[in-house]
Amino acid sequence: MTYEWMEGRFFLLQRVALTQFGQPVTGLEVIGNLRPFGEPVSADVVSRFYDSTGNTLDYVYELTGDKLTIWGGAKGSPAYYQGTFSADDTTVTGEWVYPGGGGYPSTMTRV
Repeated sequence: MTYEWMEGRFFLLQRVALTQFGQPVTGLEVIGNLRPFGEPVSADVVSRFYDSTGNTLDYVYELTGDKLTIWGGAKGSPAYYQGTFSADDTTVTGEWVYPGGGGYPSTMTRV
């Protein structure tokens, strides 16, 4: 996965090319605050992920101190990622949790 700011720095783009549960996954996620026509900017940071098989997945991001939670769908969803930033902000280490006990560990490293 790689991250880059879109021009203007209002949206963060995540490009994905990985293997998950033995299947290749490629896609693009656009992360930022919503601002529909004529409305104020939303307080929540949200995203939509588009993958090469035609799926679209929505997420809500929540950052409290050094704790990052990414909700799969709406905030409070039983599918979520919870991770902690390192003291030097170079890594986020945590785990995806899925309903029914599934999930997997995940570490993101700034390079």
